[in-house]
Amino acid sequence: MALPVSLRDPAAAPPLRLLSADEAREHRRAHEARADALTAGYRERRARTEKHPVEDFLFTYYPFSPARLRRWHPGWDTAYAAAADAPGADVQEDGSRSWYIDSAFPERGMIARRADVGRYLAERADALAFMARLLRSSSLSRRTPNFSCFGLHEWAMVYGLAPGQQRHEALPLRLSQERTDAVVESERLVCSHIDAFRFFTPGAAPRNSMTPTRETQAMRDNPACLHVGMDLYKWAMKLVPLVPSDLILDCFEHARATRVLDMEASPYDVRPLGYGAVEIETADGKAEYQRRQRDLAATADALRERVLAVIEPLVASD
Repeated sequence: MALPVSLRDPAAAPPLRLLSADEAREHRRAHEARADALTAGYRERRARTEKHPVEDFLFTYYPFSPARLRRWHPGWDTAYAAAADAPGADVQEDGSRSWYIDSAFPERGMIARRADVGRYLAERADALAFMARLLRSSSLSRRTPNFSCFGLHEWAMVYGLAPGQQRHEALPLRLSQERTDAVVESERLVCSHIDAFRFFTPGAAPRNSMTPTRETQAMRDNPACLHVGMDLYKWAMKLVPLVPSDLILDCFEHARATRVLDMEASPYDVRPLGYGAVEIETADGKAEYQRRQRDLAATADALRERVLAVIEPLVASD
């Protein structure tokens, strides 16, 4: 993949920001405190070997541990004093940091550390291009959102199942299995997201209006889809160390908020866990789902544009 001229030799492109050791330590401390607060519940439950069918999703479905989320990254256009790094999970015995390079800045009297953009582009150019294309195509400015799915993907995942076959056996269905199946049969399934569709039961999959695939994902991802919005967290994490950690945590928080609607509108009864119920089998429930879905889609789009603004300078023009 051809690189913009200024980035053919990333070490030759000066960083837009240069943080002193004290500034870098303060940024890191703030990030770690915020990450710890966001993952505290999960870490405490894990220590007690307890599971949570709503909140654990962000750690069981997405393969990113709290420790990985806690690691601070300033973003590819920022360098910081290497002296700010202490031995830790991603600092080697020789003091170097994985996916980072060190350069001398004599005018500041420091060795500065920054993301190894050259290595990322050399080893992950195809992945970067795919993520950029996927994010561009699912933008609200480029694709008309579909607000008529009503969260039925979760219903399609339990359609026609026998007792003991559900993914969340610890949660009861809000309706009986027969009434749950009847909702799926009476509604039009329009799920366009491959990573939701692939969990449809064999009886539900043929009822969907399309057959999403990985190859068609960039063509089909719906800007209003809850899973497309939650996946912004996945893409931001895969873009480490290019993307700054504050943006990653913003995407994580959005995914957590989206997961609440995902499960409140599901066939499962999450009210005993302190959540509400969005009864999408009713007109009022559909209206509530769409209202909240629109708010989440707007937030997701703002995050999407922020991620794109970070990576677009590193991606060759189509």
